[in-house]
Amino acid sequence: MSKIELSKETRVLLARKLAKHLKSENDVDLGGFEAEFLLDYIAETLGPYFYNQGLEDAQAIFREKMEAVSDALYVIEKPITP
Repeated sequence: MSKIELSKETRVLLARKLAKHLKSENDVDLGGFEAEFLLDYIAETLGPYFYNQGLEDAQAIFREKMEAVSDALYVIEKPITP
């Protein structure tokens, strides 16, 4: 799996949210640099689990849609008489 890459704007936003959450819930102060390091750690260790779950969810939706297409094709199939 390739590394999870986020845009700079997204990284800054997520680091701020993470720092804000840690401050409000655990009274932990993190600077921007520390919050980005923590974000990197979370992305590397937890990210693959969320990524893989997203893939499984997408595969399930894809299977459902393919079944619907298959059913629709069966409905328009012309009968063949010997």
